[in-house]
Amino acid sequence: GGFSVDNATLTRFYALHFLLPFIIAALTMIHLLFLHQTGSSNPLGLTSNFDKIPFHPYFSIKDLMGVSITLMLFILLNLWEPRILGDPENFIPANPLVTPVHIQPEWYFLFAYAILRSIPNKLGGVM
Repeated sequence: GGFSVDNATLTRFYALHFLLPFIIAALTMIHLLFLHQTGSSNPLGLTSNFDKIPFHPYFSIKDLMGVSITLMLFILLNLWEPRILGDPENFIPANPLVTPVHIQPEWYFLFAYAILRSIPNKLGGVM
């Protein structure tokens, strides 16, 4: 409960960060157990068991096939054309004697780069 981030705060957040995937996996398993074992509820309140499709053999295999086909297509794309998603500037040979004219960070760092550019003193970006 202090005003600064301390070792205890980092330890607690790391423990939460470590346990969160296991908690989500457990809640997912409970969801699959309770909801899909009995079937979804009908909004009309009628129970009709003759037209229900069971979740496990049909939808589990369907989802598994969709994930595996997507993964295989992604692996095939990466093996066939490994540089298709790369930045073209990464393939220019580096020259350690000449600094490039226009150096700009990736798009996800542009907000921080704009903040650093707005500070006139170079030492202000360090502070």
